[in-house]
Amino acid sequence: MKVLSKMKSENNPAPQTHSNSVSSDRVFSGIQPTGTVQLGNYLGALVNWVAMQESHETFYCIVDLHAITVAQDPKELRDNTLKLTATLIACGIDPQRATLFHQSSVREHSELAWILNCVARLGWLNRMTQFKDKAGKDKERASVGLYTYPVLQAADILAYKATHVPVGEDQKQHLELSRDIAAKFNHDFDVAGFFPEPEPYILGPGARVMSLRDGTKKMSKSDPSDLSRINLNDDAETMAKKIRKAKTDPEALPSDVDGLEGRPEAQNLVGIYAALAGTTVKDVLRDYEGKGFGDFKPALADLVVETLSPISQEIGRLSADEKYLKSVLDQGTLRARSVAEPIVKQVKEIVGFL
Repeated sequence: MKVLSKMKSENNPAPQTHSNSVSSDRVFSGIQPTGTVQLGNYLGALVNWVAMQESHETFYCIVDLHAITVAQDPKELRDNTLKLTATLIACGIDPQRATLFHQSSVREHSELAWILNCVARLGWLNRMTQFKDKAGKDKERASVGLYTYPVLQAADILAYKATHVPVGEDQKQHLELSRDIAAKFNHDFDVAGFFPEPEPYILGPGARVMSLRDGTKKMSKSDPSDLSRINLNDDAETMAKKIRKAKTDPEALPSDVDGLEGRPEAQNLVGIYAALAGTTVKDVLRDYEGKGFGDFKPALADLVVETLSPISQEIGRLSADEKYLKSVLDQGTLRARSVAEPIVKQVKEIVGFL
């Protein structure tokens, strides 16, 4: 499952055109420029993003407005936005096929978010479990932006009249809110069908990659232990080392999937192998039945390095070409605004603005 971009920044100017050989479905998805993109992001989202750009009209947004709902260092935020752009391209996002841009460059997101804040209801936001999780015990000190985050997410989607949104388990509730807001806007202003109610694009296998240190927790770029994850910018030696140090159990691998029950670390490592190899857990167990992790870990490490090392190297090369990365984002902004601006203009007319 290799999706390394073949684009060479020094030979390719910022793209001017987009492929027309796509379906009528319009996909929107976003990713925050915070932390380092890791294997869970890659298998859970980016592989699907790469596949979708071949068959759908796709808008992939670096959501820096969402990032500032918690404190950010301004210089780090700018640097991380460029690094994330390099990472997405290195993973296979093609700016000639997908619209790749950063959220704050398209003012329609903010404008529509305010209007939708006046459509959404307080009770809806009070039910959002992610605010409770992110705000923690002292929610009174959380930013208002963190509380209204889901409304901005709805604006992100509806500004393009996106029909589908790739979602994992933790985002399903937010997509439901986007659907509710779209339906209420259409009803309140008697404009049936103006906003589509976006459908979930269900992510495939590998969507839940777990921590290498605790198989019961999701792999996360915010985990304090760097050994808990494979970062896409890790070098080959570091990737292999993390796999070798991954938590396991003393038992051999079973002959069938049921034998992985109650063995979260074993289940995680076998799942990672299957996802990277483009095969099934059943097939992996067929090949490694009865073998211990002394045999399995080296094979997994080799597969991780073979698949991710080229991406890591490409991230490094692209990150050094800031001019190219900015040109990609500039072109993406032009494309995104060409779609969002007339839609939000219609919204303003509908609500009665001059």
